[in-house]
Amino acid sequence: MSSALIWIIIGVVLIISELLATSVIAVFLGIGAIVTGILLQFGIIESSSAQYIVFGSVSLIMLLTARGKFKRWFRGYTANAGEHGMVFQKDLGERVTVHTTFVNGAGRVVLNGVQWDAYSDDALEKGDVAWVERNEGIKLKVTKTKLSQ
Repeated sequence: MSSALIWIIIGVVLIISELLATSVIAVFLGIGAIVTGILLQFGIIESSSAQYIVFGSVSLIMLLTARGKFKRWFRGYTANAGEHGMVFQKDLGERVTVHTTFVNGAGRVVLNGVQWDAYSDDALEKGDVAWVERNEGIKLKVTKTKLSQ
């Protein structure tokens, strides 16, 4: 197995490992390894020291310049502490359809095409219309009466 192929395999493994670790560092090491393997394959670099210099330089430059952009791709969007209240408040007063009859105050509702766990002080039957009183992240509190806005 050639050195170029080994570098490329290491690069691919590092990038795949990023999907599990989400530290957003291994992907840049992987890119550095792949670039090193490609340059080695085309004969642009040959010595071991040149391989390590290219690997280290490309990895470091990518890490310093692109980590912030890549971080969102691998981790997704994370709200700041102050944003949670706004996100949870946007559903207040929204109309929902009861998906399952509420038993002991708990059931499922559909809000914007998505099923949610919900609870209510009101007796709600499948097919009833209810209104979001409170959003608690993964659970909604709903009521039979429309909230005044």
